[in-house]
This record gives sequence, C-alpha cells and structure tokens, in this order.
Amino acid sequence: MKNISDQARANILIQALPYIQKYSGQTVVIKYGGNAMISEELKDAVMSDIVLLQLVGINVVLVHGGGPEISQMLKKIGKESKFVNGLRVTDEETIDIVQMVLAGKVNKSLVQLLEQHSGKAIGLCGLDGRMIMAEKIITGDDLGFVGEITEVNTGVITDATSNGYIPIISTVAGGYNGAVYNINADLAAARIAAELKAAKLILMTDIKGLLKDKDDDETLIPVVNVSEVPMLKREGIISGGMIPKIDCCVEAVRRGVKRAHIIDGRIPHSILIEMFSDEGIGTMFY
Repeated sequence: MKNISDQARANILIQALPYIQKYSGQTVVIKYGGNAMISEELKDAVMSDIVLLQLVGINVVLVHGGGPEISQMLKKIGKESKFVNGLRVTDEETIDIVQMVLAGKVNKSLVQLLEQHSGKAIGLCGLDGRMIMAEKIITGDDLGFVGEITEVNTGVITDATSNGYIPIISTVAGGYNGAVYNINADLAAARIAAELKAAKLILMTDIKGLLKDKDDDETLIPVVNVSEVPMLKREGIISGGMIPKIDCCVEAVRRGVKRAHIIDGRIPHSILIEMFSDEGIGTMFY
C-alpha cells in the first residue's frame, strides 16, 4: 500500500461505497478456520476486517471450528485422533475434550482477540439457548458423538447482534436426550446462515477457490450457479475435500442465502476484498 497513489486510494474507497450501502443492515455469516486461524498476522487481519464490517452497519456472525487444537489436546492426554471420511470419531472422552477446547479455549481466545481490535464480541456455542440441536449421524461406521443438525434456533444470535455484539459461535450441539454432539463447522455455518436469511455465507479456506485444474491456481472458477454443481462433480472438477465444502454452499443457497463464497483465508483482508470490491475473491455460488 505504500506505493499506491492518492487517486488509487480514492478509487478503492469509491468502489467500496455501493457495497457498503448494499450490505448495511444485512447479515453476513463467516466460517473462520484454516491458516487464517493459526497465523498471527492473518488473525489480526480477519479481526480488523470483522470490526470494519460491523462499523459500516453489517451484522457479522462468526462461526469457527478448531480441529488442530482438539487434536493437540487429545495428543497431550495420549489419545490418538481418528477420522472417517473427514469426520472425527468422537467417543465419550473425546466429546468432553471437544466441548472444553471449542466452547472454552478457542472460543474465548477469539472473543478476547476481537475485543483487542476494538470489537464488541460475545462467545456462544450451539448449546446456548438450544441454538443448534442435533441427532447422532448414522453411517456405516459408528462415529460416536458426531451430530447431524436437526434445527437451528437463532434467537440468541439475533439478541446478540441487535445489542451491538458480534456473536462468535463454536459448533457443539445439544441432543434431545441431553447428549452433546460435535458438528462440522462448515455445515453449522451454512445452516445458521440459512436460518438468519443471511445475504452472504463466506467459508474461509486454505485454497484459492474452486479450480478447473486443482494444481493450477490460474484456473479459478469465479462464479458457479448451484445447478452446475452435479455436472462439475461428474467431470471431476469438484472432488475429494472440496465436495463437502461446496455441498455446504449449495445447501445454504438452496435454503435462501443470496450468495455463498469459498475464499482464500491465506490472503490478508480477503473478507474485505470479497465484500467491497468489484472483482471479489475466490468462488461465488448463487
């Protein structure tokens, strides 16, 4: 930014104005994870982006995971992490660790970090106000306390945003039998965005977006209509770890979210680039 001309700076601000007007008063759900949650520089960029969004009148809801921190804590107690199709096998001992790490350490450290950037944050989890209710996922393999969302109650979220708070939500859910379930953070963010009738769902990842050739960043597909997704799967363009992320975007759009985005959280201020520039960043689903 040091070498940028005064005119270029003015152009950036002018370009942002219609987007600020468009999204002021609307809700944006951001799923925060990957490298942007580990690197100190990127963490600072994300927090300042979120504070700026709130200052221009956007209701921001931050949903986070914490897989690496859970694995770290399990390792400390001598327990091995096991995964089946990308989902953590969560026995009784593991769900206690998940709840402690996600709703405790990770969530509260994000609240503190946002407040250090002059934001007004409140830490919540899916157990608060019966926000996220779930039942055990039934698959061929017994995953233990891994849940499938059955309902999302947004009252506690809207109470927070209407009182000027940025809700920071960890994705542990309650069961109807009193159990606690581990929920995939992308899925939770998609359902929360849909129930809030959000203008945007933004999934922060460690990839540039959807690529025609996964080994070539220059083949980014910037815009996808959700009706094209089955064809892209058949062609092998959507495959592997991208399938669940893109399914979340499709689910959110089909449930009424106007736009869903997969963006590269490794780029500083990627949220602002997506929200306030003509080009945007990553892949947009509509």
